Amino acid sequence: MKYLSKTIILLLILFASSCTQKKETTIFLVGDSTMANKPFANGNPERGWGQIFPLYLNEGIHVENHAVNGRSSKSFRDEGKWAKVLENMQTGDYVIIQFGHNDEKIKDSTRYTNADTDYRQNLIRFVSEARQKGGIPVLATSIVRRKFDEKGVFQESHGMYPQVVREVAESEQVPLLDLQQLTKELLINYGEDASKKLYLHINAGEYESLPDGRNDDTHLSATGAFRICDLAKSEIIQKVPELSVYFKK
Repeated sequence: MKYLSKTIILLLILFASSCTQKKETTIFLVGDSTMANKPFANGNPERGWGQIFPLYLNEGIHVENHAVNGRSSKSFRDEGKWAKVLENMQTGDYVIIQFGHNDEKIKDSTRYTNADTDYRQNLIRFVSEARQKGGIPVLATSIVRRKFDEKGVFQESHGMYPQVVREVAESEQVPLLDLQQLTKELLINYGEDASKKLYLHINAGEYESLPDGRNDDTHLSATGAFRICDLAKSEIIQKVPELSVYFKK
């Protein structure tokens, strides 16, 4: 009985030790369709950059992609999706937050936020609540839409939303992934025609999932998703250098 008691005590000690060990760090991705996971059925050519992101990482860090098509900083919270992220978040985890595309939709009261008021406050709340859980928030500006004028000059389409992200990142001392600026430069370098390969410019009959084809200058092809990940990787290494050790060489 004496030896049995010692064995039980030892097992309890080992169990308690295993329970207190730090779990694998998680990077949560929070955002809209440009970041979200997409289905593979019927050869679907659309990809979100967050879907590709885990391929860039070594073992030792986990990615949870909570981004959802069509969500804004308002609807993501209202639908309880942010609460789920907070429920899963533990001390030392990271969360990359990228909204804006759907916050602009002024005719949709379930998604629209004024850039300088509601959108700004939503970002600040995301940052504050992540920190309260011991998480490390990272803000990202929206990737650009592919938009060129009749002279082939790139046109902005996100208004004040990216600037508000930059201002919140500065005021709240949060790392900023300026994907809006970087994707703007990317599209300008590609040019009006070549940049089509980054988005869903699909010929009729090319994919079973899109029998009539598609000309979509918002959502990404696999090529576009990989190129956005290249940019995100560079920004993370620069702005969140402690994560650089997790990226594949």
